[in-house]
Amino acid sequence: MTRCGVGVVDGAPGRPLTMVACGVVRTPAEEDVPLRLLKIEQGIEEWLDAHAPDLVAIERVFAQHNVRTVMGTAQASAVAMLCATRRGIPVTLHTPSEVKAAVSGSGRAEKAQVGAMVTRILRLDAPPRPADAADALALAICHIWRGTANNRIAAALSRAREPRP
Repeated sequence: MTRCGVGVVDGAPGRPLTMVACGVVRTPAEEDVPLRLLKIEQGIEEWLDAHAPDLVAIERVFAQHNVRTVMGTAQASAVAMLCATRRGIPVTLHTPSEVKAAVSGSGRAEKAQVGAMVTRILRLDAPPRPADAADALALAICHIWRGTANNRIAAALSRAREPRP
């Protein structure tokens, strides 16, 4: 919860993607959790005001050995979901392995490899820093490439289930 990566990517499948912005919302580690969540909410609201995204992609929380890390990630994710949903912005979730596989070809890629691929895909001069910002951009890239296809498949399946006249 000390650094919550945020990023905005513009583009569509089959077209070059462009980084609009990236950064982190920071909170002091010594502050109480409720105050840190409030600062995350304020930071995300500022990003939503500044960039008015069509969709918000969030990392799906997965089980780790460190329960404290999972709890912090889950709480920050919930704040991001709430901020987007309050504005009527659709929210989608992707697991870390989905994101890594989408940008690097391997669901087990290291942070450095993900950062290098984000740099290459978005045609940047250097990897975004800190790594949390690069992770946020990777999440956006993943959704543009995979989420759009998943949405089309879901719509097609829904139409196929509709009764025919």
